[in-house]
Amino acid sequence: MLEKPSLKTTIRDPGFRRDDDAKNRAVNSSRLVEPTPEALAEAGARVRRGGLVAFPTETVYGLGADATQGLAVAAIYSAKGRPSFNPLIIHVESALNAAQLVTFTPLAERLAEAFWPGPLTLVLPRTLACPVADLAGAGLATLAVRVPAHPVALAFLRAAARPVAAPSANPSGTLSPTRAEHVMAAFDESVVPFVLEGGPGAVGLESTVVDLTEDTPTILRPGGVTREALERIVGGRVRVAHEDPTAPRSPGMLARHYAPGKPVRLNARAVEPDEALLAFGPDAAIPGGVARVNLSPRGDLVEAAAHLFSMMRTLEQTPCRRMAVMPIPDEGLGLAINDRLRRAAHPATEGTDEGGT
Repeated sequence: MLEKPSLKTTIRDPGFRRDDDAKNRAVNSSRLVEPTPEALAEAGARVRRGGLVAFPTETVYGLGADATQGLAVAAIYSAKGRPSFNPLIIHVESALNAAQLVTFTPLAERLAEAFWPGPLTLVLPRTLACPVADLAGAGLATLAVRVPAHPVALAFLRAAARPVAAPSANPSGTLSPTRAEHVMAAFDESVVPFVLEGGPGAVGLESTVVDLTEDTPTILRPGGVTREALERIVGGRVRVAHEDPTAPRSPGMLARHYAPGKPVRLNARAVEPDEALLAFGPDAAIPGGVARVNLSPRGDLVEAAAHLFSMMRTLEQTPCRRMAVMPIPDEGLGLAINDRLRRAAHPATEGTDEGGT
C-alpha cells in the first residue's frame, strides 16, 4: 500500500534559479506571472473554471487544464493543433493522488518511490471511480500519470486541487518549450492567457513513459529517467517499444485504436432500424435507430471533441447492431475527431454512405 513515504512530502530541488531577465519579462507581460501565492491561487482558480495555464516542470513547460473537464481537455487539443487525440499525461501532486486515478501494482509503487517527484510517467489501468475525462486518456482503459519535480508545478497542482492534463506547451510538431519565453512566443495571449514563470527546465527533456500493464515493463517514450536506472529498480529487463502507427499507447506515440464493441459506419445520412446514431449539429433529425446522442447540437467542434469517447461508450451499451456516425466537418478539431472515428471504424467498417472509411 502507498503509506506516505518521504517522496510525497519532499520536493527535490530542480536546480532552476530565477534571473533578472526573468523578473523583467514578468514585469513587461501581463500574462507572464511570478509564482506568488496570489498568482498560484489564481492559476488554480483558472483551471477549475475550465481555463488553460502554462506552467513549468523539471522537464519542459506544460499546457495544463482540469483533467476532469472534457471541454477543458478539448481546449488543449485545439490550442496545440494536435493532429489526433493522443493520450495526455495527467499531473498530480503525489503518489497518493495518483492512486485515486490508477491502480498501482507493487512494481509501480517501487518506481514511484524511487523516481517521484521526477521525470517518470507511469501507464496504469484507470480505477473504476477515476474522474478523469475519457478524452484525456484518448478513450483507453489506462492513464499516463506522473508527479513533477518542480516546486512551482507542485504548488500549482495544490492550488488547482484537480488532476491536471498537460502536454508540452507548444504547437503540435514544434520544439518543446524549456523556458517561459518559448511558450510566450508560441501562443497568442488569447489562446494561453496565463503563464507561470519557473525558470529553465532542469532536465530539458520530456519524461520517460513506462507501460506497467504487462508482465514486462515497457518504455513507450525514452526521457529523463534512463533504462538502466529503471532496470536497477525493476531488478530485471525493461523493454523499449518501437513506435507503431497503428497501436501506440502513450504520449509521444500515435493514439491506439479506440475499438468499440460494435461496428462503426461513417458519413451516415440515414439510420437503419438496428443502428444507434452518433449525431452532430442542429440538422440531426434523421428518423430511425434504436438510440441516438448528439456530440454537439450547436455544431461546436470543441464540444464534440469533449463528448466523443463518452458518447461512443453510451451507444456501445445499447442493443444496437452497429453505430452510424453523421459527417463531421474535417477542419479544426474535426480533423482529430475524424481521425479517431476512422480508427474506430477500421477494420469493422461495412461501408459508408459516401465511400468513407
